[in-house]
Amino acid sequence: MAKKRTKQPWMAADDFGRSLPRGIGVNLLVREIAPMEAFCRDVLGAQIIYADEDFAAIQLLGSVFMLHADHSYLNNPMTGVITGVETRGAGLEIRLYGADPDRIEVMARKLDHIVLAGSVDKPHGIRECHIVGPDGYVFVPSLAIAG
Repeated sequence: MAKKRTKQPWMAADDFGRSLPRGIGVNLLVREIAPMEAFCRDVLGAQIIYADEDFAAIQLLGSVFMLHADHSYLNNPMTGVITGVETRGAGLEIRLYGADPDRIEVMARKLDHIVLAGSVDKPHGIRECHIVGPDGYVFVPSLAIAG
């Protein structure tokens, strides 16, 4: 693992790991932390718990997920999966239930992110849009349609 951080992290890695609740966790491997951090904060409306050049912890819709920069994963088995891959997360939709698709679409367009599909009511009872974030990850904010 190579680290670029020059500051002290907000908590020890092992303490953070032990603090995570049971359930499903998401860790996005990104080329650089800053663009995805800004996307999560400015487009998705997430709270940045902590971020540096190597790692970020993000809180969104009551869940916590992580970002790790590629350089911080050099000795990790995932390195072989991402090496040479242009678009990350191919085939994965990161669904954000309870996130306003209209607001997020407006912010994504304002900040020049790709909108794969604009906000639309779907037959399965939700309104959603598809937004491409940094490194090609696709986020799908959605709200239940009042009925």
